[in-house]
Amino acid sequence: MKFGKKKIYKPNKSKKIRFIYDNIKKIKNPNIIEFGVRKGVSTEMFLYLCNKNKGKLLSVDIINCKKLFTDKNWIFLESRDDNFTYIKNYIKKKLDVIYIDSYHEPSHVKKILFYYYRFLKTNGIIFIDDISWLPYAKGSYRDNEFNEIINRNTFNKIVEIYSNNMNNINLEFSFNDSGTAKIKKLNNKKLLEPKKIHNRVYSFKNILKTLYRPKPAY
Repeated sequence: MKFGKKKIYKPNKSKKIRFIYDNIKKIKNPNIIEFGVRKGVSTEMFLYLCNKNKGKLLSVDIINCKKLFTDKNWIFLESRDDNFTYIKNYIKKKLDVIYIDSYHEPSHVKKILFYYYRFLKTNGIIFIDDISWLPYAKGSYRDNEFNEIINRNTFNKIVEIYSNNMNNINLEFSFNDSGTAKIKKLNNKKLLEPKKIHNRVYSFKNILKTLYRPKPAY
């Protein structure tokens, strides 16, 4: 697929893509990196924006996706996303947008986020795909135990990162489709390690309250 003046792209193919596009569509000369290409759904949207707003896109995937698009504003790297020494050579200036849609595992997502965060501009945005477990819950339309658990764990990991970086980042979630996290960088301070959140839902005190809570009178 080649982009040109006659190419008409409607960035509302999915609610997830629309959420990302609506948050970045006004960025001038955007410098974007995405991890994970597959069929090129997000890549197409980013390239549309780059052609519209005079930007550049760097895409990384372990599968060769070079033939998906022909565009002067696009560089594709066939590589793991954690091949840091190799990839950093292609990051020539600070990034406006980082999109993480590669290996969806909490510790890996955290590793990728923390490394590439240093290349993000202040007020730049990081999007992380697959943070919602709702479509994969038992009886839901994508019922899948593994994806339910891994997405929930990724969500929790992102919340733990935020819990110790509330002065450094803003965090929002979209639960459209398989979900997207949006992280906005507020300053140039180094990200602090995730802070474990102690859940008191299953505390002995709360269990007793639940067991002996008086029934409401109707």
